[in-house]
Amino acid sequence: MPDTARIPIRLRIDFVSDVVCPWCAIGLASLEQALARTQGEVEADVHFRPFELNPQLAAEGEDIGEHLAKKYGLSAEQLAQNHERIRERGATLGFTFSPERRRIYNTFDAHRLLHWAGVEGGQRELKHALLRAYFSDGQDVSDHDTLVRIAGDSGLSADRAREILASDAYADAVRAEEQFYLRSGIQGVPAVIIDQKHLISGGQPVEVFERALRQIAAGR
Repeated sequence: MPDTARIPIRLRIDFVSDVVCPWCAIGLASLEQALARTQGEVEADVHFRPFELNPQLAAEGEDIGEHLAKKYGLSAEQLAQNHERIRERGATLGFTFSPERRRIYNTFDAHRLLHWAGVEGGQRELKHALLRAYFSDGQDVSDHDTLVRIAGDSGLSADRAREILASDAYADAVRAEEQFYLRSGIQGVPAVIIDQKHLISGGQPVEVFERALRQIAAGR
């Protein structure tokens, strides 16, 4: 009897995001659950691409409430409502948003480490660790000691991470990627690009990603 087992379709996914973007954490959790649902049909090579929501932010960051009120003109009540909506969405996906998050930080160095992790392997583990560190544990993801520890805990070389952070390593590569996506019309994140031509924007529900993955795979 011939083997009629279906061979999974391999898709490339570029996940453009920032590590201090709550909808990026939600979008990633949704995407990964969609990939779990389509296991056996789809195999994905996921690449995490840099996008800074606040590239001009100082190293010490800003109070999160003041920052969002200034950027979006939201009242304290609106901010609280948004945070609760995000917390509830995260909870349904198994991701914890801590109420202790008080500041927003510059993420350029975190993106440099993510670029390095993409070269070395272990990029997804580092991405998850950075999102948990910031959103669940309220840690400063611009602080070099914190970043070194997170890299080491993610299975990367802590010594090499410290060397990278003490230098300009991967800075040009990260800036080039950021400019590429800006020129491509990406203005907000997450932006999930499948096979370099299908764009899904925002922290969509699992079902949206699942349907898109199946449709794109069927078209292949």
